[in-house]
Amino acid sequence: MAHARRVAVAIVVALAAGVAPAALGGAAAVAAPPSPRAVAATGTGTVVQEGGPLVVPSGEEGAVTTRIRVTLPAGLTGPVKARLLLPNPTWDLPDFDTPAYEPVTPTCSVNGGAFWPCPWDSPGNEVLFPATAAGTTLTYDVRVDADTRAAVMGKLAATLEVTDATGAVIGSGPVAFHFTRGTPENYRRTTVLGRDRAGVLWQYESTGRPDKPLKARERIGGGWNAYTSITTLTQRTAAGEGDLVARDKAGVLWLYKGSGNPDAPFKPRVRVGGGWNVYTAITSRGGGLVARDKAGVLWWYNGTHHDALRPPFEPRQNIGGGWNSYTALVGSWTDLTAVARDRAGVLWSYGFNTPPPGFDPKYAPRVRVGGGWNVYDRIATAGQLSGSPVNDFLARDPQGRLWLYEGVDRDYDLVAIVPAPTRRQIGHGWGIYDTIL
Repeated sequence: MAHARRVAVAIVVALAAGVAPAALGGAAAVAAPPSPRAVAATGTGTVVQEGGPLVVPSGEEGAVTTRIRVTLPAGLTGPVKARLLLPNPTWDLPDFDTPAYEPVTPTCSVNGGAFWPCPWDSPGNEVLFPATAAGTTLTYDVRVDADTRAAVMGKLAATLEVTDATGAVIGSGPVAFHFTRGTPENYRRTTVLGRDRAGVLWQYESTGRPDKPLKARERIGGGWNAYTSITTLTQRTAAGEGDLVARDKAGVLWLYKGSGNPDAPFKPRVRVGGGWNVYTAITSRGGGLVARDKAGVLWWYNGTHHDALRPPFEPRQNIGGGWNSYTALVGSWTDLTAVARDRAGVLWSYGFNTPPPGFDPKYAPRVRVGGGWNVYDRIATAGQLSGSPVNDFLARDPQGRLWLYEGVDRDYDLVAIVPAPTRRQIGHGWGIYDTIL
């Protein structure tokens, strides 16, 4: 599906009319022009969806088409109207009430003419088509290009109804659509980065498929071994979006903003400032950073990346001491939560106290997730890698195997995101990387 971040589903209906039979007469009879007076039908027409229900992959696969063939009753002349009757509601989807974000944006065409908007949420839950001259056969082609969100519609049963000039129904039949989960659009798919020991940075796009969540790696570029720390700042996507920061050996922090180009996902670096060598750990927090100093004090740098006229971070805030008890600190770039592993291998989750306004920047008291996390030498957040609604977690063992823990919203309100209790292996050979993010 061509990338269109805010317009997700296009439904195209093309109507082609057959040729009316010639006027009946003797052997020397000549075909007469169509009568302006409508002639009533004798019998009932048929409406058939060729090939059965249309399976619509909701994602970037592109449009699929179904054909509905209407055979009209014998002897019918005059105008014929059609309408597609839809169940109520068909538009109970996220942001469907905002036109720029509608996952279903139908357009229609009759007899190969110009297309016009024919929204599915019109009054009466019906799509009306202009009248056209009766013919032996009419064909309605319905083309559907579905946004990822449309998958929740599942099986959609509609009815195509055809009426004559008097309004009498002369044909009716089912038209079915089966919306299935497709490949999410690239701006909905996250990426995983790995730096090898030669300093080359590699990118793995997520597929959106739970059974095989990562594509083959692609090279971003070399020279990244100049940095002692690399941290994701905002969510990276396969569309080349997302920022990161990197600290060099002199303690200078550099900002790499997302380019919007999947083949070269970062713009040239911009200097943030020096003095970052005072920190033993740096991780992300809701578009900002948290950093632990050598005394175990944790500092929060709130991000200002949405304001180009300001420095990328506000002045730091002290959010607590005692963090030297942890051997790993993993934050989230999409929310304000974190997990930390202690020296005994126990993983702890930290939610936030109160959301803005009245926001307390300190983490809420920790909650135990579970033990045994000392088997891993790298732990990272991975965004919504498996299609889950919250951040997933990655962990690498000393044998180079990569494990996926799907994220769980412990309190169902983004107060504490934790790894699910079960893992599954999604890769091997990841021992070549000294950094995974």
